Amino acid sequence: MSGPQSRSARHQDPSGSGDGGRAAARGASTSRAGRNLPAAIGVGVGLGALIIVSLVVRKELMLVIVVAAVGVGVWELRRALHQVSILVPLVPSLVGSVSMIVSAYVGGGEALIVTLGLTCVGILLWRIADGVLDAVRDVVGGVFVAVYPSFLAGFAALMLAPDDGARRIIVFILVTVLSDVGGYAFGVLFGRHPMAPSVSPKKSWEGFAGSVLTCVAGGAAAVVLLLDGPWWGGAVLGACVAVAATVGDLTESTIKRDLGIKDMSTILPGHGGVMDRLDSLVLVAPVAWALLAWVVPA
Repeated sequence: MSGPQSRSARHQDPSGSGDGGRAAARGASTSRAGRNLPAAIGVGVGLGALIIVSLVVRKELMLVIVVAAVGVGVWELRRALHQVSILVPLVPSLVGSVSMIVSAYVGGGEALIVTLGLTCVGILLWRIADGVLDAVRDVVGGVFVAVYPSFLAGFAALMLAPDDGARRIIVFILVTVLSDVGGYAFGVLFGRHPMAPSVSPKKSWEGFAGSVLTCVAGGAAAVVLLLDGPWWGGAVLGACVAVAATVGDLTESTIKRDLGIKDMSTILPGHGGVMDRLDSLVLVAPVAWALLAWVVPA
């Protein structure tokens, strides 16, 4: 892409995929919770192995993974918003995403905030250069994408920066994954009372209780074993992560329902799109960063 998007592109499908691909995806073998479970497990294990290897070999490799994942997430959100005629300027959104994450790692929280502001200005100028028709709507969409997921993902870079950053990231991801696992298991086995049926019919209060239990136990163990912190701090972390992860899931579900789509894309078999996996992580990242900075100061 070499310049601002033209208005004639507004109603074109940016992905080239149609309803047929989504229908085929829905035809795959699914579990009671609506996933292709073998594919989901395989992809999850593969991604987990990639993250662990990157953190063990050199933690800057994890920064590359975060940048790549969030970049794909930006593209997915831009593609989804395009379906309701909101054309997010892609170039400044991607450049801003990379800048926020890298600057957070190198320069800390102040650099993250500054690059968010510069990204928003860049989105505004880029869009105005393409004319004023629907400009406000497109700029608001661009700012939304700049914040979610890019700015929120910058807190993961803040966690990664200290000397023990690799272990902080492991705790952050582990407890977030435990929220998903606990919620899934308890929801399938005991789910009876829907939490938000109009937003996510399969999410239940029993599943949320499972998320809290697994996160509290896992958080307490992870903080003690990996960060040499107090067990109670890990328990508090786990409880807060369970809440933030659930809010992240519901936020993503709300966005998808509002846009009339099932998944952000089909890049990850059994999971949907990258944003379908980042939804919890990006909401948990600032919570985990703040709590870990309090419980286990760097």
